[in-house]
Amino acid sequence: MGIMGARRIMKKRKKDRWSDHKYRSRIKKLRQKSDPLGGRSWQAKGIVISKFQKEAKQPNSAMRKCCKVQLIKNGIQVGAFIPGNLAQKFVDEHDEVLIERIGGKMGRSKGDIPGIRFRVIKVNDQPLKRLWKGEIEKGRR
Repeated sequence: MGIMGARRIMKKRKKDRWSDHKYRSRIKKLRQKSDPLGGRSWQAKGIVISKFQKEAKQPNSAMRKCCKVQLIKNGIQVGAFIPGNLAQKFVDEHDEVLIERIGGKMGRSKGDIPGIRFRVIKVNDQPLKRLWKGEIEKGRR
């Protein structure tokens, strides 16, 4: 390779790294830019815009209860799953909810709900789990 061979190899390797998708997306911080939470936190507050049902993937045939939430920090609308038996009764439109990531592989949806990456954990600063268990009543805003 000659006297300056190492420098040429290093330059070539540095240039060729940009053809690797993982390297390119990490350096350009594409995951943080496309993330509704901004890559900052696992949780965010938002306002419920509407409630809807999403059909589960094959082989299940259930209708999963979800809601559309507009985040307070940046105004982005995301879909959030409402966990719990009849828990959708406690989530109304214009309620303030706290959502968190469900935690699917590589930031994608988890389980049999397509396109839903978040779940509701609090409604009007009260835990949703305690609400649907009947331990507390829903507070007024």
